[in-house]
Amino acid sequence: MKKQFIIALAISISAFSFAQKKELRAVEKAIKDNNFSEAKAALAVVEPMLGSLDEKLMDKYNYLKGVALYAGGAGSNADMDAAVEYLNKAEDAYKVEVTQLKGDMVNKLLEKGNKAYEGKKFGAASEYFEKVYNMRKKDTVYLYYAAATAVNEPDYDRALVLYQKLKDLEYTGIEEKLYAVNVATNEKEVFPSEALRKASVSAKTHMNPTNEKSDSKRGEIVKNVALIYISKGDNDKAIQAIKDARAEDPDDVNLILSEANIYYKMGDTEKFKELLEIATEKDPGNAELQYNLGVISAESDHPEEAMGYYKKAIELDPNYVNAYINSAALVLGREEALIKEMNGLGTSAADDKRYEQLRKERQDLYREAVPYLSKALEINPKSQSAATTLMNIYSVLGETDKYKAMKAKVEAMGAGQ
Repeated sequence: MKKQFIIALAISISAFSFAQKKELRAVEKAIKDNNFSEAKAALAVVEPMLGSLDEKLMDKYNYLKGVALYAGGAGSNADMDAAVEYLNKAEDAYKVEVTQLKGDMVNKLLEKGNKAYEGKKFGAASEYFEKVYNMRKKDTVYLYYAAATAVNEPDYDRALVLYQKLKDLEYTGIEEKLYAVNVATNEKEVFPSEALRKASVSAKTHMNPTNEKSDSKRGEIVKNVALIYISKGDNDKAIQAIKDARAEDPDDVNLILSEANIYYKMGDTEKFKELLEIATEKDPGNAELQYNLGVISAESDHPEEAMGYYKKAIELDPNYVNAYINSAALVLGREEALIKEMNGLGTSAADDKRYEQLRKERQDLYREAVPYLSKALEINPKSQSAATTLMNIYSVLGETDKYKAMKAKVEAMGAGQ
């Protein structure tokens, strides 16, 4: 009897193993036919038998389960997360297949993430980019994208968590970019690989290859963290976040500017200006810094100081259009005091004489502003504010031909809108 029992048990186990293999073959066939719902149903039949699967069949089950859940990219976010877990379990046995499938999953996630971003669905885009990072940890840039799009949502709590991960990873986002000058256009172009650039240079379509490092994103990250804290009403944490970052790298101009912007958001213009001046000392060739110092000086009612900064910005960047426009605004700003005095004069001979003197001073102001506005319009021919102001100035100065030409320009701009 004992011998018969052992034989019967062996037959039972053999039949059980055959059933497992049969169901897994059914899963394979359904997947091959892209019938993923049928594949999941067949996998459900196997699941009660999992405890008896040998290692080889278990690897196969995990692989097929991952494929079925992914469903060629049609699976939900939860399904995709689960699919990755199953594929990870089968990776040793199905290395080639899993690697290929994960590559396809990453491409699908990026496609969905980019589409969500373009559709301004920033929350969804953030989740897709984070999933890409979770699948390819070496590509920390996708964690950065996830954090940045969370800010755009805005989902500040999520963004803070993601930014903290970036901070823990000491992420800077600095990349070495490969450039070469296009011979036909004489413009510098970026290349995705050294091999492609080398081939282009060899083909003589490009020349002068150079390598350049991109700016660090650390300043932007810290600034966003601080701004999030400000939005939450926690200014102390905002300042502490920026101070911690600057303690690590006190000479990083981007971090100094980020701290300056935080104080500006908080309404502390004096501290903002102080930090801008520090940044200017460290980066004296930065036209934008000079321009911003001009703006804050003008807002603080220091017009002469502001004009000095604008002139320095123009010296560093002769095409800095806003510096020209703001310079003209400073000049024209002196008109108010003249008009006020003119309106307060009486009708005496002395008053008439003073009025004429003030009228001449006012016209001189207009003439002083003209070169700034003309240059701004030369740099940006679509600047309607510069064109309109010039038109009005020419009208007051009685320069009829110039007035008519500028009036036609302004009307053409209006028609083109």
